[in-house]
Amino acid sequence: MKKPLTLADVQKFENMEFLAKQLVEGFITGLHQSPYHGFSVEFSEHRLYNNGESTRHIDWKVYARTDKLFVKRFEEETNLRCHILLDVSPSMYYPLENNGKLTFSILCAAALATLLRKQRDAVGLVTFSDRIEQQTPVRSTASHLNTLLILLQQQLDQQPTAKDTNVAEVVHHIAQQIPKRSLVVIFSDMLSKVDDLDEIFSALQHLKHQNHEVLIFHVMDRKTEEEFDFAERPYVFVDVETGQELKLQPSQVREHYRTAVEKYKKDLALKCGQYKIDFVPVDISEPFDKVLYAYLVKRAKGR
Repeated sequence: MKKPLTLADVQKFENMEFLAKQLVEGFITGLHQSPYHGFSVEFSEHRLYNNGESTRHIDWKVYARTDKLFVKRFEEETNLRCHILLDVSPSMYYPLENNGKLTFSILCAAALATLLRKQRDAVGLVTFSDRIEQQTPVRSTASHLNTLLILLQQQLDQQPTAKDTNVAEVVHHIAQQIPKRSLVVIFSDMLSKVDDLDEIFSALQHLKHQNHEVLIFHVMDRKTEEEFDFAERPYVFVDVETGQELKLQPSQVREHYRTAVEKYKKDLALKCGQYKIDFVPVDISEPFDKVLYAYLVKRAKGR
């Protein structure tokens, strides 16, 4: 990949599979050329044949090339089960001109699912707002990956509807459904209707009590949502989830706003540290690779 993908690239192409593969292949190439090439990224779809087991699934084409016996690997032999939770509430459509946070998160989810499939890991997708919108099984087949990518492409084309975000309720629900130890990856701006972080982290702790690993990508548009970097003129700020309007000039609230957002982020990071949850702040203006690299670090720890 000659240059990093941008949000504009995502909107230009309608083929999510092409974009995800392009991103993953570029990431892997960069990884092998970087100081981090020590990470073991194995993409084998076979394992060595063990004496005494059935010869039914031996790959004879591979045997003809290598003179070694390999058997094809199946879903029950995958290394990891991963549930991707994607926040699709109205706040994720900000900035509205390119549906920025959601567009970024969708491509990251697509690339992550593609990478998981290459590693013969099983993956499932959950989209949510104030409730679960869509939920797929957790599988590792090529056809299942294709289904996930189609769902993500369709989500990219949808318009926001007036809904809140309820991270806590959705995570509690998912925790009750996951029978096997898994990795749960959450893409969200964590702007929930629940003001008290304790309720959100009670739900996340529910996952940890069941020995699941949790990785949160806190997706934000840093320039405007954190730094409140707007030109000094009158604005009408609209809450995309409630429709509430506020007329003001940025300088009137900038310092107070920055202080409140910084405190919220620190509280999130502190709580995640207490519960041993990986918390990764992500700016949608940054390269997508940061998300895939954070996942590889998490996966390496979990082995």
